[in-house]
Amino acid sequence: MDKTELAKKVVEIALRRGEFKLRSGQTSNVYFDKYQFEASPVLLREIAKQMVALIPADTEVLAGLELGGVPIATALSFETGLPCAFVRKERKTYGTCQIAEGAMLKDKHVCIIEDVITTGGAVLDSAHELRAEGAIFDTVLSVIYRGDPKKDPLAAAGLRRLSLLGLEDLEPFMK
Repeated sequence: MDKTELAKKVVEIALRRGEFKLRSGQTSNVYFDKYQFEASPVLLREIAKQMVALIPADTEVLAGLELGGVPIATALSFETGLPCAFVRKERKTYGTCQIAEGAMLKDKHVCIIEDVITTGGAVLDSAHELRAEGAIFDTVLSVIYRGDPKKDPLAAAGLRRLSLLGLEDLEPFMK
């Protein structure tokens, strides 16, 4: 399946219309229910296959952000053989009290994996925590970037955002 066909399938399965409050606090009449494409084994596998080429060559660990980034990171792990870590929104207050579970991050080259990015708020919160854990990274990889293609909300934090699909890929099928 090529990227255009993938974009069409993502829109078919995940696009929701209505009034939705985004994590950023913004309201949108368009929402991509990422759990719909993450719960489809065929679609998730294809997404992972197409995302592999975007992973930086020096990556040692894939860090999936809770909750939507976790299945993407796991699928990418199957495709690449790279270990993954599962990053919580908040550090646990019991047990190991870790912000991330799975592969160790200290002194490792990490690629942060997210499902959908609009303003990057969740990524920035997690990036701060991951850096405190000693992770080395500069790249965030998402399935969908629904923000303004002329702006990169993560650049000011020294992060390079790469996305498999942008609104320009999805809009032809959103009519």
